[in-house]
Amino acid sequence: MLSPKSAETVRATLPVVAAAIGDITPLFYDRLFADRPALLRDLFNRANQANGSQRQALAGSVAAFAGHLLEHPDELPDALLTRIAHKHASLGIREDQYPLVHTHLFAAFADVLGEALTEEVTAAWDEVYWLMAHGLIAAERQLYAAAGAPDGRTWRTYRVAGRVRETDDVVTFLLRPLDGTEPPAARPGQYLSVQVELPDGARQIRQYSLTGQPDGALRFAVKRIPGGPDGGPAGEVSGFLHDHVHEGDQLRASAPFGAVVLDDSERPLLFATAGIGCTPAIGMLTHLAATGSRRRIIAAHADRTPGSHPYRAELQRLIGRLTHAEAAVWYERPDDGTTAADQDGGPVVHSGLMDLTRLRIPSGTVAHLCGPVPFMRSVRSQLLASGVRAADIHHEVFGPDQGL
Repeated sequence: MLSPKSAETVRATLPVVAAAIGDITPLFYDRLFADRPALLRDLFNRANQANGSQRQALAGSVAAFAGHLLEHPDELPDALLTRIAHKHASLGIREDQYPLVHTHLFAAFADVLGEALTEEVTAAWDEVYWLMAHGLIAAERQLYAAAGAPDGRTWRTYRVAGRVRETDDVVTFLLRPLDGTEPPAARPGQYLSVQVELPDGARQIRQYSLTGQPDGALRFAVKRIPGGPDGGPAGEVSGFLHDHVHEGDQLRASAPFGAVVLDDSERPLLFATAGIGCTPAIGMLTHLAATGSRRRIIAAHADRTPGSHPYRAELQRLIGRLTHAEAAVWYERPDDGTTAADQDGGPVVHSGLMDLTRLRIPSGTVAHLCGPVPFMRSVRSQLLASGVRAADIHHEVFGPDQGL
């Protein structure tokens, strides 16, 4: 763990480093990509780099790790490391890349902190970095070994065996290994990375939650990301998949990873999702229905309209197959796309934003949240107020994890 001398130095300098980390991380990435431009082209999400969200996530994780070491000097923050390790494994991050990151990160430290970065301060933060790096390396080794790829090569080529349009902006893809072998096993709630070669030659990677494994295939949904009202770029990979990938085509994908998975207990479950955030919940509900689960289940979903709700009919079908399950949906415009099924045996339909006070949440409930971060913050507050323990509230974030 962090040595007493380094702990004292980190505690004294953490406010200064935390205040400067917003300047340090852009310099770090600029240095890294200038040295290794292929990393930006083929590994890092260019959109998240452009809007700064990935840089904020790095800053937050480093600060959170250092803070944890100070408050809990004898233990590592397993939840933080596990979440990052799963994302790294899905991308194929290698052990030999950590010294490269160290070189450019500490060069950025020196550029920003100047004379304040003494040998003592450098040594202390060097200790923090390598504690975090070695924790991630160990976790990633275990994940690669469990995936049957101790060398970290989990990528395979798949054939698109099916393509289904769910809504105007959501398409489901069904993948089968090109070599005819069985696809890798996945736990309900996990995701896989998909890599596409874009027109400019970049091989960009994105993660998509698995919505099930029908007939031994891998199934996931992709929402087209439009350009933002402020002129932000449209989603490169989502647009490419929608416009250019069809049944019979080939895709490169990783083994499934992800730390937010369905537990094996019999405790009550609550899924609170919004928009395309319904996908990991659909994957979990598919597994629960297939195994004949008798758990008490509440599936709550929020969307703009019934017509924009992905897997709306499948949600109703899955809830109908589960003995002790119910569903409730909130639509901002509930009359836009409502069908007879919504009024006859379908989920209870509410107008406006999700309000979990309308539901009777059983004691001991385990909650899974997925959707935009502001939505999850609101729902988390509602769950805490209703008596759900913080330790029993799990969340999945699409994109860099800014935290809740």
